[in-house]
Amino acid sequence: MTEFVPSERCRIAGPAGSLEALCAEPADGGDYYAVVCHPHPLYGGTMENKVVTTLARSFQECGMATVRFNFRGVNSSEGSYAEGRGETDDAVAVADWAASRWPGRRLVAAGFSFGAYIAWRLASLRPASRLVAIAPPVQRFDFSAVEELPPIPWLVVQGDADDVVDPVSVQRWAEASTPRPSFVMLPGVGHFFHGHLHELRDVVLREVRSG
Repeated sequence: MTEFVPSERCRIAGPAGSLEALCAEPADGGDYYAVVCHPHPLYGGTMENKVVTTLARSFQECGMATVRFNFRGVNSSEGSYAEGRGETDDAVAVADWAASRWPGRRLVAAGFSFGAYIAWRLASLRPASRLVAIAPPVQRFDFSAVEELPPIPWLVVQGDADDVVDPVSVQRWAEASTPRPSFVMLPGVGHFFHGHLHELRDVVLREVRSG
């Protein structure tokens, strides 16, 4: 297993004020950095969410630097909720900051629930090399705002017992998307992956390591 430097608390200049972030970098470096986006700010979503933390640790295990951050208005991040548009701007600012911190490395955009929607938008606005979307809320937000993603590998993971995001709608959306993602439906898994975080980790590790 890769050894990591401790997570570092960072402040990143965002369009609505300073953003609180946690950064980590494997001791042996790497070719990628991952920006990991958290669930909805108005419903308790933060960068400390267990799914977000699992994603970040999975990427670190694959040798990637990671940055997870609180959207505007969450904990000590400045500003206030801005209907997804402002949060997209926050993610772009974080990705640009990370690109300066780790020059020459390629972006992996990732997120959970609302954060999956923001990561999906980020991947259309910056040259991402990969997208990872966990339980994307396709019925609650306008995923048609971007007609199609760049031709990059991407992963969608959904639990079939999710009572927040409709699993059937996510599967239909994934199958109709261009490019078509690798889609994994986990049986018996609810929205927050309680008791199943290890399964999520295994799926992400397998997908990223497969190239």
